[in-house]
Amino acid sequence: MRIRATVAAVSGALALSALAVPAAQAAGGGTSYRAEVASVLAQHASGRTAFSAASAPVGDLKVSFSNFKIAKAIKVGPTAHVSVAVSYTLTHEAGLDITSDSFFSLPALYRGSSSAPDNDLSGDEPATCTKASATTATCKGRIDIYPSGEFSSELKNSQAGTWHAAAVALDFDSEKSAVQFDLGTTLVQRNSTLTVNASPEPVKKGRTITVTGKLSRANWESHKYAGLGNQPVKLQFRKKGSSTYTTLKTIKSDSTGYLKTTTKATADGYFRYSFAGFTSTSAVDVTGDFVDVQ
Repeated sequence: MRIRATVAAVSGALALSALAVPAAQAAGGGTSYRAEVASVLAQHASGRTAFSAASAPVGDLKVSFSNFKIAKAIKVGPTAHVSVAVSYTLTHEAGLDITSDSFFSLPALYRGSSSAPDNDLSGDEPATCTKASATTATCKGRIDIYPSGEFSSELKNSQAGTWHAAAVALDFDSEKSAVQFDLGTTLVQRNSTLTVNASPEPVKKGRTITVTGKLSRANWESHKYAGLGNQPVKLQFRKKGSSTYTTLKTIKSDSTGYLKTTTKATADGYFRYSFAGFTSTSAVDVTGDFVDVQ
């Protein structure tokens, strides 16, 4: 769901007409909840400017959010659904019944500025909010990401990297809503994979070992893995009986992601490649390949 598309579909600032739909209908599935969240984010983002107070709730529902917690990085492959746990604190006015069927809250992620986000991610179901006091609750929800399938258009390769956290609250009875932007950040990353093969096996001590492999990265648009070229990758060795890998050298993947280098056989042990990753792309270590040195 792209916020841009949601705004365009309704031609201008979004009204809360969607909230007139009974809550029971919204409970029919993730699509309805996602549409509600996208609408509220777009509506309130359109009223923000560069001078708006950071992390202040906006909307006509008197709530605020804090203590937003989510993984520091989210690895997303080319096809598989990814669901990430989120928790946060909801503070509300004393007269608001957050246990009512007409009330729900969801966490969200958005990309870009809070005044002009260009994409959003949310959950298939509302968060579960448990009362902590007359005016506070602890909420636990999820962010559901679909790189392929029904919501496959929600991620573009260029959108990998830093995303910002937000939380939404809606009350169907009063037809009011609120959103709080800038609650934190996380990395939504294109997942990486590595392979390794060390040969010959077995090998005589002092002889040359050739270590090959391939570094690949998820493509969210083709929904496949593709070789990741011109990236520094470490060749590491762990001696049999040890739990620690030592870096032997750093090489670069070729234009197709292929890796190849040589080293000397010194002792029985495991060879692996290790990629540190970067903002848009996850780090990865491959399971070591054992070589018997005779």
